[in-house]
Amino acid sequence: MKLYYAPGACSLSDHIVLEWIGNPYEAQKVSREELKSADFLRLNPAGAVPVFEDEGWVLTQNAAILNYLADTFPDAKLGGDGSARSRAEVNRWLAFVNADVHPTFKPLFGTTSYLGDDAAIANSKEHARTALKGLFARADAQLANNAWIAGERSIADVYLYVVLRWAKANEVDLSAMDHLAKFVARMEADPAVRKVLAEEGIGRASPSS
Repeated sequence: MKLYYAPGACSLSDHIVLEWIGNPYEAQKVSREELKSADFLRLNPAGAVPVFEDEGWVLTQNAAILNYLADTFPDAKLGGDGSARSRAEVNRWLAFVNADVHPTFKPLFGTTSYLGDDAAIANSKEHARTALKGLFARADAQLANNAWIAGERSIADVYLYVVLRWAKANEVDLSAMDHLAKFVARMEADPAVRKVLAEEGIGRASPSS
């Protein structure tokens, strides 16, 4: 198994899951320049990470890779407890992060630069921060009575952790969301998470971990 990743990108979630699973794998860092290279574009014409290879088969799209890993390694128990409802809960929160939270960051990542007006661009970024605050409040409420977003540790947790890192880097105000802060600290107390952060050369998001 081989994962192509960029430090701190959503591929971080797949990297952590591979470490949690514990089977041998290779992780290859891809630079911005390499994303647009002919060799990489043959793997993923979108020029984006993550890209996952397994015995010559190539899979893209973060949610698809996470689900594939959960299904391929059921003993890791990252896709629910085996029941249909538990699996649906994992996918509910995975979809929440993938379809609701992740795209809302786009203005903060420069996708509204086409507006060409500094005030309009700044306004789009503040609108994104406000929307993200509301979305993260929902996750915070879910974590009030759960250590993990779907009840038990799952593939949804790693993706949530990644977007929380983005929130901190982009000054999204999560100051009143104590359950999310505890979740981040819980993730970063995990030896596998610490190992992956070190391998990708990125710091921890929680000052207390």
